[in-house]
Amino acid sequence: MSQSTASSVVDFLSIVERLKRTKHTGWVNSGISGPESIADHMYRMGIMAMLIDDSSLDRTRCIKMAIVHDLAEALVGDITPFDGVSKADKFKLEKQGMHDIVTTLGNSHAAREIEELWLEYEEDQTNEAHLVHDLDKCEMIQQAMEYEVSDSIKLDSFFNTTKGIFRHPQVQAWVEEIYRRRRAATD
Repeated sequence: MSQSTASSVVDFLSIVERLKRTKHTGWVNSGISGPESIADHMYRMGIMAMLIDDSSLDRTRCIKMAIVHDLAEALVGDITPFDGVSKADKFKLEKQGMHDIVTTLGNSHAAREIEELWLEYEEDQTNEAHLVHDLDKCEMIQQAMEYEVSDSIKLDSFFNTTKGIFRHPQVQAWVEEIYRRRRAATD
């Protein structure tokens, strides 16, 4: 089993640092001042995964998946559905990005795990991947609700694109609370 060298780890961490600087495109395009970074989004998703109380899921796997699911965006950027890039082309770009990341880490065990977690998320075939997809969208509408308050802006499109898509009961309960608070803020 190969290990990453100190040099390859530092190179990888420099790639990850880009996620701290790259702002989420959807928020930038919506005119949010000081929008969250991709790393901010993945961090809160990791915390959300820690809060899931479901013994049928591998929670540790969910936490790991949450913190790597957008990793390829460090190399390809935050491509949104409104950027004119097909889902197939976006997947190809991100898959190449993940390959480059694995290569940076010297094809180590950790690199292969990161790539496997990313692919599991992309394929969305496991219960853990389903949950992390729910967390991805739930975190987005939580952030939208917070921006609506802090920036006095309406962000209906973020809510409209996620309505009715949540599968996990605990996440559904969180979403209901987000909607309740959003309604209360506008009343």
